[in-house]
Amino acid sequence: MSSHPPNRLAPVVVACAALTLAGFVACAPKPPAAPTPAPDALDVAEVAKTISNAMDTSADPCQDFYRYACGGWVDSTELPSDQARWTRVGSVLQEKNKEALHDLLEAPAADTQGAAPAAAEEGGQLSRVFYGSCMDEAAVKAAGMAPLQPWLEQIDRAEDLGALLQLAGELHRRGIGSFLESGVLPDFDDPTVYAFLYMQGGLGLPERDYYLRDDDASQELLDAYRAHVAKMLDLLGGVTDEDVSAASEAEATRIVDFETELAKVSRPVAELRDIERWNNKLSLAELHQLAPKMPWEQLWQGAGFNPPETVTVAVPEFFKGLSKILADTELATLRSYLRWQLIHGTAELLTPEVVAENFAFYGHRLAGQQENQVRWKRCVTATDEAVGEDLGKLYVAKYFAGDSKKVAVDMIRGIESAFEANLPQLSWMDETTRQRALEKAEAIANKIGYPDKWRDYSALELVPGSYFTNALAAQEFEYDRQHKRVGQPVDRSEWGMTPPTVNAYYNPLLNEMVFPAGILQPPVFHRDFPMALNFGGIGAVMGHELTHGFDDSGRKFDAQGLLREWWEPEVGERFDERAACVRDL
Repeated sequence: MSSHPPNRLAPVVVACAALTLAGFVACAPKPPAAPTPAPDALDVAEVAKTISNAMDTSADPCQDFYRYACGGWVDSTELPSDQARWTRVGSVLQEKNKEALHDLLEAPAADTQGAAPAAAEEGGQLSRVFYGSCMDEAAVKAAGMAPLQPWLEQIDRAEDLGALLQLAGELHRRGIGSFLESGVLPDFDDPTVYAFLYMQGGLGLPERDYYLRDDDASQELLDAYRAHVAKMLDLLGGVTDEDVSAASEAEATRIVDFETELAKVSRPVAELRDIERWNNKLSLAELHQLAPKMPWEQLWQGAGFNPPETVTVAVPEFFKGLSKILADTELATLRSYLRWQLIHGTAELLTPEVVAENFAFYGHRLAGQQENQVRWKRCVTATDEAVGEDLGKLYVAKYFAGDSKKVAVDMIRGIESAFEANLPQLSWMDETTRQRALEKAEAIANKIGYPDKWRDYSALELVPGSYFTNALAAQEFEYDRQHKRVGQPVDRSEWGMTPPTVNAYYNPLLNEMVFPAGILQPPVFHRDFPMALNFGGIGAVMGHELTHGFDDSGRKFDAQGLLREWWEPEVGERFDERAACVRDL
């Protein structure tokens, strides 16, 4: 897990659209202390040797298939100190791609020194400016906590809940979340247009149960979180002593108590998987009735957002509870909470002391990493997150050339054809559902390697030497880009991952599968590999993503991405029975 602050739209994307292959080829728990270089693309013998060495052929695959397939790898690898988890192929590919992106970004670094504000005229220009500002640690140190000062002064001046929520809206627009989450995505009832969605949020821990479990380990973690909040508040005030001040401890207690109240009205993660429950359309008048104490107009004003007449509220009970919590909480506590969310959301952009404390809790205590990744790795990741399609142009030009795209497209079409040919063999599926399943499979759109239409960054200006400014500018650019299209036709050419990403996803709202160039790399894919290697590597990923269109979540969306039940009831029951058999193995 990275300690880099997440994109504020991530909860919406992850929960709804990106049913991703999170642990690609995940023979974990252990990994290589020093990743071995990826074999040459055409050295098939070396790839075969790597696969063979990873196995333990002395194990009986009928008794312990994991040991048979991964035993040699488990015995010969250890978890790198800067990683929280490691997978046999995916993690190595990720490290390889970071090194490749590092080389691309570093090569012309001198060209960005002293340049005027950068406009996105050529691929890589924005990326190099952003990366260069991230790597300029001397400038980050010199700035200290000053970039936060204007925001802190505004928080202190907020005289009522409306003023505070207006400021929260301004921060939301710049990627600094608090109180709630929101996002823009295809409408559940009409996936040809974009809708605006409100989601529960506002927590500093990953999800509600971290606050509510009462076992000893959970309570110890909550105590550690409270201590972390207090330490960050001290750093925010310029206090660098090892011992946390009593004032910050008291303030942290109030903050964690407030977040605990938010957790109590939040829906459990397992229940969020039921996307049908998200589809609650409310008029603005109904939204005010649901949460009457919430100063919606000030929130929208701060974010510079004119809401549509109807919004989707994924978790109505959260907003009903949030309204009451805000009304019952002292303004001083809400100010403290927003101060905490400010430094929490910008921690990676600040001084080494703040970065270290942020990692100590989120990277080490929560995720288990022994040490933080070196700065260049963190800056590569941040650059990809901020201007990934600009960076992707550089990556694709060098690492996804020739007819790589055509080979991958032919593969996925072959896998889809095999899936469609197998449908008549499913005795538990009736003819009506089978025909609808065939229609959905035939309608799936496949995106391979990189977008046909690259993102237009012309409205984004970055300034060399100002990492904090650039990071917030990139977030604001993305927020505005997303929110301006509410009510507009869905752009089906758009990608939800950047080209260098080592992952893939199925999006049920668009009925599409996406395979970035980053995952279409040796040893799992190369245009000149024998097809047996390609199908055994990336082919497994392709088949995995295809099944997401028909699993317990994806099957709730039809061929056009409309949220509706298209399985006959008895067929769904038979599917659930067979799924339970696998689940309970």
